[in-house]
Amino acid sequence: MVEPQRIELTEAQTSHASRTYWDSAAEEYLAEHGDFLGDDRFVWCPEGVDEEHARLLGSTRGRRVLEVGCGAAQCSRWLSKQGADVVAFDISPEQLRIGKDLDRRTGTSVRTVAADAVAIPFRDAAFDIVCSAFGALPFVADAEAALTEIARVLKPQGLLVFSVTHPIRWSLPDDPTPAGLRINHSYFDRTPYVEVDDHDVPVYAEHHRTLGDWVRALTGAGFVVDDLLEPEWPAGHDLVWGGWGPDRGRLIPGTAIWSAHKA
Repeated sequence: MVEPQRIELTEAQTSHASRTYWDSAAEEYLAEHGDFLGDDRFVWCPEGVDEEHARLLGSTRGRRVLEVGCGAAQCSRWLSKQGADVVAFDISPEQLRIGKDLDRRTGTSVRTVAADAVAIPFRDAAFDIVCSAFGALPFVADAEAALTEIARVLKPQGLLVFSVTHPIRWSLPDDPTPAGLRINHSYFDRTPYVEVDDHDVPVYAEHHRTLGDWVRALTGAGFVVDDLLEPEWPAGHDLVWGGWGPDRGRLIPGTAIWSAHKA
């Protein structure tokens, strides 16, 4: 692997990179973060916002719910246990395979399908709620296209709640220590963060958008923005997740959780 780059990518290149990365890293990701995420919990972010207490989705019993970019479907498993009629998809078949292992381990099965967020394989107005915890939306080139697909499968007035890396994070180095508390990149540079293999083929891609970009993408897709939660770092929480941890989290937000409804 060569040094990360900031280069423009097409949607097809981005999708290929995401599938390649998550297929190769699925086992390692679960080994590193599985204890924190649990097998059947709904954790929104590294700050530990848990849907069991936050209730950002409201009551889900009897509601049709779609999880976008579900990974191993931990969140969907929790939703199923709350009585939701839940379906989930992810771009990575390997993540979904691991999810089936967790189904067997927990005794709670989730219906999953391999799919891309810019081409959701469900009919119009099929769901009451769509949710995503750091899934898919940071990993598409055209966020408005993905959000338009989400709006299509939501019923009128349907709820969308999703968490993504807070945009300010892209201005800081990937260093969770106090030494990383400095601005080293422009907040306004939207060029995606890309890792390539030895043949210069993108194998990881994450797209940066400002807060204003997210508002425009949501409203452009037909949503009304209801809330933006920027969780504070909890006292006593010592988790370090990549470039994020308590030293940084006590000063600036690391996560943005958007709540919106279909107009």
